[in-house]
Amino acid sequence: MRLTILGGGGFRVPLVYGALLGDRAEGRVTRVVLHDLDAGRLSAVARVLAEQAADVHDAPEVTVTTDLDEALRGADFVFSAIRVGGLEGRAADERVALAEGVLGQETVGAGGIAYGLRTVPVAVDIARRVARLAPDAWVINFTNPAGLVTEAMSRHLGDRVIGICDSPVGLGRRIAKVLGANPREAWIDYVGLNHLGWVRGLRIAGRDELPRLLADPALLGSFEEGRLFGPQWLQSLGAVPNEYLHYYYFNRETVAAYQRAEKTRGAFLRDQQVGFYEEMKRPDASALAAWERTRAEREATYMAENRDAAGAGEREEDDLSGGYEKVALALMRAIARDERTTLILNVRNRGTLGALDAEAVIEVPALVDANGAHPVAVDPLPDHATGLVCAVKAVEREVLSAAASGSRTTAVKAFALHPLVDSVGVARALVEGYTAVHPGLAYLR
Repeated sequence: MRLTILGGGGFRVPLVYGALLGDRAEGRVTRVVLHDLDAGRLSAVARVLAEQAADVHDAPEVTVTTDLDEALRGADFVFSAIRVGGLEGRAADERVALAEGVLGQETVGAGGIAYGLRTVPVAVDIARRVARLAPDAWVINFTNPAGLVTEAMSRHLGDRVIGICDSPVGLGRRIAKVLGANPREAWIDYVGLNHLGWVRGLRIAGRDELPRLLADPALLGSFEEGRLFGPQWLQSLGAVPNEYLHYYYFNRETVAAYQRAEKTRGAFLRDQQVGFYEEMKRPDASALAAWERTRAEREATYMAENRDAAGAGEREEDDLSGGYEKVALALMRAIARDERTTLILNVRNRGTLGALDAEAVIEVPALVDANGAHPVAVDPLPDHATGLVCAVKAVEREVLSAAASGSRTTAVKAFALHPLVDSVGVARALVEGYTAVHPGLAYLR
């Protein structure tokens, strides 16, 4: 089975390859094709993968290419993990937004809109090429903003594109652990959009154990989201939000923390990865050791500004292990081998949430088999959550419209309608700022 990874020179690719090395079942991946526009980054990641596979006699063969069509032909699965504009683009997204006093995070608020406007045209081109060159392939989208990009691609690939994120899985795992349950035996009632969802229940042997957690402030304060949001706010909500909702519920505090920070997250990662890829140019460097060292620092500093704003302290050791590669492999196994499972995924709504239309991509539990991912029926969200979900989905639709039409006016509308951008004037300034620094937004007229 052939797996193509777009963005194959990306820093997190070794996580995916490492997961593949542990797969010993029939129908496993035997060939991995890495595609990237940067040949130097491809070479560096290929070195890491070679060291990972050094003692594995049947490791998947790895090839690299900068030719997108070559990478797609013959693919059974395509992992899309591209970053249009690179980390310099992410750092610029943050700078422009913070200069206007609003959030520049890569998936939330102004930064997420800017990133989406750059990424959607490229993602749509990829989707069209997959439909032409590998019509039977399944596309697993890692690219952020994951829900928005998955929806853009679904207009050309239908249900053969599925978005993934490890945030809901990590949240469910932490809640189950606090409740003394095995996460694999728990049903996680999670509903929303990507980076905008809530755990509303956690069932073990048919019994919802979340009320027990919400009734105990000490238990609530014992895991990351409890420290981030505070037990009192979680009790008020009657649910546990995805960590990214901290940007909404504590927006002013988070923006202030970002403004105080020595570097934004994007600038930190840019500088860190420049160092890593430079080190990879030395033939005597241990690629795997350098990657593992850099990754440990990356994970430990994740959402540091939010934890600073909340006084939540350092991340726990168990939260430094990532997880999106495990979700991707579980999804791929279920489809390729018809090993039925349930995963929280980004899929088309199909009537699951009554407040949204059938084509809207949402993030919910889905049953996965050889025919793809099928969203599970869920209870309606409470009014406050429905309002937020509908508002953000409306913004995503404006982003898709702007990307398709090239309309600058529609791009301004997308920014202005977002709950975290509080002014049409600010929205206009953001569009001016972003088009000035991003060549990839030159299409907006």
